[in-house]
Amino acid sequence: MALDEGKPGGPPPADQPRIHVDSDWKKQAQAEKERLAREVERQAAPLPPPSPGVGAGPGPTIPAERPMGEIPPASFPTLVETLATQAAIFLSDRVDPETGQSLQHLELAKHTIDLLSMLEEKTKGNLTDEEKRVLDSMLYELRMAYISAAS
Repeated sequence: MALDEGKPGGPPPADQPRIHVDSDWKKQAQAEKERLAREVERQAAPLPPPSPGVGAGPGPTIPAERPMGEIPPASFPTLVETLATQAAIFLSDRVDPETGQSLQHLELAKHTIDLLSMLEEKTKGNLTDEEKRVLDSMLYELRMAYISAAS
């Protein structure tokens, strides 16, 4: 055993882990804290006004597209918006550019609207005001678009 091993200030014995102190840890921690604060602010920011629905004519409005690569947070409104977007596509009178076939599929649109209705029933009394507003609004718009498309 070397004279300075095991003594305060000396190197630890070879069989013990060494502790490396990074002098910039405070800067790194502060930068991470600021990054997380910006992310929370961005998520709490009000949503942009919705864009017109998919397809021509009356239809539901769906949220504006997010920049490529940005994945929305996993949340109840995101789930509702995802299902609403799917239903809006099935209600649209657009044509698939690759196949030339209509994207409209009223049975699948109705099924997706029914899924949202089931979510409404199962979550009754457990949603925030904002979550309830998003769900109610999407259901109303999709039901009106379905009636219009089915007529």
